[in-house]
Amino acid sequence: MDNKRSSLKGSLLLLLVSNLLLYKSVASLPICPSGNVNCQVSLRDLFDRAVILSHYIHNLSSEMFHEFDKQYAQGRGFIRKAINSCHTSSLSTPDNKEQAQQTHHEDLLNLVLTVLRSWNDPLYHLVTEVRGLQEAPDAILEKAIEVEEQSKRLLEGMEKIIGRVHPGVKENEVYSVWSGLPSLQMADEDTRLFAFYNLFYCLRRDSHKIDNYLKLLKCRIIYNNNC
Repeated sequence: MDNKRSSLKGSLLLLLVSNLLLYKSVASLPICPSGNVNCQVSLRDLFDRAVILSHYIHNLSSEMFHEFDKQYAQGRGFIRKAINSCHTSSLSTPDNKEQAQQTHHEDLLNLVLTVLRSWNDPLYHLVTEVRGLQEAPDAILEKAIEVEEQSKRLLEGMEKIIGRVHPGVKENEVYSVWSGLPSLQMADEDTRLFAFYNLFYCLRRDSHKIDNYLKLLKCRIIYNNNC
């Protein structure tokens, strides 16, 4: 029995390592190897890369949230304040899988684009301000840098996908404005730590939504819901 358990644990660990290497290998690939002007990547490959990349971003975001929560937020009751306080809460998003399935794919595509654009500014400042956070683990900074970089790549990929699915449609530069920088720079420790916590919490939430929406869109657009 012990040998079977050890073998199972070893297999699971190998699977986790293999998935991590897959995510990192895809994350290192350019969205369009031949350049943005003459992108020769098929729509299916674009979706494959976007889905893997979004899952990679969500995993990193979840790890950052848990690491920050463990080191800075224990006993502070931040979670009660963070619920419904995200800067993207003003965006109308499906609350569950059933609602997402009933949403037209064009609306879902534009929603993913809007959420990604809404994170450009906060991710930039998150990376900057984490550098000054007292006793911040290097892992949090490294992951924040990686999430910012990969979110830009995912945004680029989504712009390509929308250009393929709806060619000729003029994109609107719509996004939800973030105004949380002053809170990240507050001298009051509780206020500043909650601002960080809120960002990590909201990033985990929104990256999960994007991950789910992209999987649904890939199934709907590439496989005609046959998945």
